[in-house]
Amino acid sequence: MTQFPSEPGWKPIVPDGSRIFVAGASGGLGHAVIRMLAEGSDCIIGAHYATKVPGVSGENILPIQQKIQSEVDCRNAIDSFVDGVGGIDGLVLLNGALHQSGHWMDVDEDVWNADIAVNLSHPFFLARHAMKHMRKAGTGGRIIFNGTESAHHGGSVHSMPYAMTKLATECMVQGMAREGASDNILVNGVRLGFIKSGFHQRWSGRDDTFMEERAQLVPLKRGGEPWEAAALIVYLLSGYAGFVTGQMYALTGGDWL
Repeated sequence: MTQFPSEPGWKPIVPDGSRIFVAGASGGLGHAVIRMLAEGSDCIIGAHYATKVPGVSGENILPIQQKIQSEVDCRNAIDSFVDGVGGIDGLVLLNGALHQSGHWMDVDEDVWNADIAVNLSHPFFLARHAMKHMRKAGTGGRIIFNGTESAHHGGSVHSMPYAMTKLATECMVQGMAREGASDNILVNGVRLGFIKSGFHQRWSGRDDTFMEERAQLVPLKRGGEPWEAAALIVYLLSGYAGFVTGQMYALTGGDWL
């Protein structure tokens, strides 16, 4: 079994036989979530990725390679997993992107629409369709959204459209949690700070110097590790979180204090 750096020696686990779909599995955070689930729990994992293999494999991991560009794509991705394993008990939404590179004052309509689609519309369609399957099965379920702490501070000049979608995501968490409660479908989210998942390098072209300088702005003087975020996500999928719904959990190292 692979040991995460500085791991305390145990992993949160989900109920045996849980069927969990991880959207956006190819990034550093998705990779960490899949590893933690695969190594700590007896569950079935749907690893969704658009263009590249998520970097983990195993008998309990079902790769789902599909680009998501519409509501139909979202439904097909969920249906593919459900058809393959017989149902869905958990959905982790980590798909997201930052398409702009300049000031938000200069963002054109196509880039704006692309950010809204991948960061807000697609997670909504994935979650809604998964909830329909969960409700039909009558066995409850968990849905975990991905947010950002910067949404509460207006984002930066380079990421305001992204931050806006993440603040809207928090509205989605509460609305879907209210809708799902009668069927024991619990909906929560993680509000992430500066996590070393590769997101900044992949979408903003940030180098190591930037990463070090940004980490120094965090009160704990470091970026968060992907496995630290994964542990919170898996906790929200676990039996210990059975009385938690409609909540956003901040994981920021004290950033923005």
